Amino acid sequence: MTSDLRASEDAAATARGDDAYERIRHDVLTCAIMPGAIVSEAELMRRYGIARTSCRVALVRLVHEGFARAIPRQGYRISPITLADVEEIFTLRAQLEPMAARLACGNVDTELLARLDQACEAPYAHKPIGHQIAWFLHTNRKFHLTIAAASGNARLYRTLAGLMDDMARLVSLGFGVQGVRPGIEHDHEGIIEAFAAGNGARAEALARRHIETFLQQTKEQVFASLSSAGTWLPYFSIAELRK
Repeated sequence: MTSDLRASEDAAATARGDDAYERIRHDVLTCAIMPGAIVSEAELMRRYGIARTSCRVALVRLVHEGFARAIPRQGYRISPITLADVEEIFTLRAQLEPMAARLACGNVDTELLARLDQACEAPYAHKPIGHQIAWFLHTNRKFHLTIAAASGNARLYRTLAGLMDDMARLVSLGFGVQGVRPGIEHDHEGIIEAFAAGNGARAEALARRHIETFLQQTKEQVFASLSSAGTWLPYFSIAELRK
């Protein structure tokens, strides 16, 4: 009975740690906690209503993923974003996603891609910009990772999944702070058409062009955000930065 109780308590503690991690990580990826911010355990415990153990579990995982690092006697600094980060992330995407598109041709579910593409665009006209971008990030991630999964290469999928998490911060910092949405509504349609036609070379080329177009947009928006607030951004919300 004692061992069952201990196991139950351990499971509950693990669940609380996982929940704290997911909530804090979400706010890091969407820049609700801004890049460069210094946060303390006490601050996060108050903000999320979590215990110290759960908070530490979450922070250890974020440090391991590269989204934060410990600062002695200060707390934790959320990893900053620079224009070099934009270049590095997009350089990797430009190499890997076209390859994933070529490998996925003939295997990917084009009907699912079409539904995800429609979902990316559907709420744009009716929602505040913050909601638009959050929804875009969610559905756009599914779109691109559906293609990556269809490539049949598990390592390629995992690498691209990590890059999409990095992309979330870039998009939130750039487009979210500037109050504009990405202008790539029609790029997905051409990629889907290439898949439907069984043209892997065209799907590969369109995926590369899509990333190059989005790179220029993202660089402009991230540069504007960094210029307006400084390279090391304070612990403000996107709404506060847009005032």
